[in-house]
Amino acid sequence: MGNKIAILADIHGNSAALKAVLNNIDNDTEHIYCLGDLVGIGHETDEVLEILSSRNDVSCIIGNHDQAIIKIIHGEEPDSYGEEREHHQWIASRLNEKYVPFLSNLPLKIEKKICNKHFLFVHYHLNDNQTFQSIDRRPTLEKLDECYRKQSIDIICFGHHHKIHHFKSNKRLYLNPGSLGCNHNPVATYCTIHVNDSNQLSITFNEVPYDNRQFLLAYEKLNVPAKDFILNVFHGDQHKQLK
Repeated sequence: MGNKIAILADIHGNSAALKAVLNNIDNDTEHIYCLGDLVGIGHETDEVLEILSSRNDVSCIIGNHDQAIIKIIHGEEPDSYGEEREHHQWIASRLNEKYVPFLSNLPLKIEKKICNKHFLFVHYHLNDNQTFQSIDRRPTLEKLDECYRKQSIDIICFGHHHKIHHFKSNKRLYLNPGSLGCNHNPVATYCTIHVNDSNQLSITFNEVPYDNRQFLLAYEKLNVPAKDFILNVFHGDQHKQLK
């Protein structure tokens, strides 16, 4: 028995990958937590937001791309520049206004007690002013424990870095399921956490194959701003094998 949850991160406007993962999640999973960057980078913005906003078993938090797009919609300056800002403006211009309240009201973090384990769900580690820290590309247990030393958290689930993290100290556990929507192969990643009645944890990282051909080829058809950079850096130029 106990409680089983699924952790998703960095969907990045890829509804094909999201559907594959949701179809893969076991029926005994009680809740799904989505760790931000629902949109941006990928072009299937409305499709992703329709799926997530229509389910009552999914809790979402905001990511930096979500923040940038919402700022543009509300006439504020986003924290993006150059080609990235042009991309965010394009995403914002195509976003169906019915999803604006959902995206605007996403919380910065969620704290939840699950089977006597205190969870924190956040897009990435926060500074004292509640803004995202810069990505640490060489994280260590010592640095992570120092970051959270003032907080009574058992398990910290985060995304943003797009890489799988599984760190455990004698203080707490740190998990990043990797990016669901951005991968150099046609797979989508997520993780499940099962807390049993004895408060023991079982963690599984899952890699779900899916057909990403139409998703990748649409970048050219739609003339998505920054498409060359996105397809190279976030998708490993897989589209070149499809032509």
